[in-house]
Amino acid sequence: MEDRIRLTITDGIADVRLNRADKMNALDPAMFKAIAETGARLKNDTSVRAVVLSGEGRAFCAGLDVDRMMAMTRGESILPFADLTQRTHGITNYVQHIVWIWRELPVPVIAAVHGVAFGGGFQLALGADVRYVAPDTRLGIIESKWGLVPDMAGTQLMRYLAREDVVRELTYTGRIFSAEEAFAYGFVTRLVADPLTEALVVARKIAAISPDAIRAAKRLLNQAVTCDALTGLTVETTEQRALIGSLNQVEAVKATLENRTPTFADART
Repeated sequence: MEDRIRLTITDGIADVRLNRADKMNALDPAMFKAIAETGARLKNDTSVRAVVLSGEGRAFCAGLDVDRMMAMTRGESILPFADLTQRTHGITNYVQHIVWIWRELPVPVIAAVHGVAFGGGFQLALGADVRYVAPDTRLGIIESKWGLVPDMAGTQLMRYLAREDVVRELTYTGRIFSAEEAFAYGFVTRLVADPLTEALVVARKIAAISPDAIRAAKRLLNQAVTCDALTGLTVETTEQRALIGSLNQVEAVKATLENRTPTFADART
C-alpha cells in the first residue's frame, strides 16, 4: 500500500497522501486498492479525529491512469478488477466507493488540492467534507474527453455544491477550469496559498474538540443533505440527547469554564 498511499496518524490526525508523484497520482488498480484499504482502516479507528487528504509531488490527482485508457483500445476493461454493476460497498460499486468512503468516514475529511484535479481526481476531492485549493490549481470533469461520464459518485456530490446548469456545462464540455472559477461555482471551500499546511492547521483545531460532538455533527450534516425537515429535526434531537451529560461533553464544559485545554477520551463510536 505504501507505494500508492502514505498514511501517518499523529495526535488523532490522519495524514493521507497519494504517493504516485511520478504519475501525478493517477488512479491505477493499485491506487484504487490502496485508497479502499486506507478508508477501511480509518473508518474503524476511534482514535482518529480528523483526516487530511492530499497528493505528493506536482498534483493532487490527474484522474484515471492513461494506461487504463490505452487498454480500452486493445479491448481490455478499464478496471479489470471491478464489475461496475455490482454494489460491492453498500450503495456504491467499487470505484464509487473510493470517493464515497470519505463521506462515510465518521470524522471530517479535508482535501488539500494543488496542481491538477482532473476526472476521478476531481471527484475524489469532492468526497471530502471541505476542500482547500491552491490558487493556480486546474480542475476538470474530463470524462467526456474519453467518451465516458463521471462515475465515481461525482454526479451525486456536485449537485449539492454547484448550480445544475454549471454542473451540466462542465460535464458536457470537459472544460478545464481554474481554482478561482471552482470557488465561484461552489466546489472549493477556500483558496489558500499552501493547502496542505492550512488543512493540517484546521485538522488540529477539529482534533481539539470533543470527538463525540464532531462525529455526531458529521452524521447529522450527512443526513441533512437529503432528508425532509421532520427527519432532520428529529435527528438533531437524537444526537443532542446522546451528547448531553456524556463524558466528553462534561469535560468540554469544565475545560471552558476553567479556561484550560480539555482532555477528551476517544470517540464512543
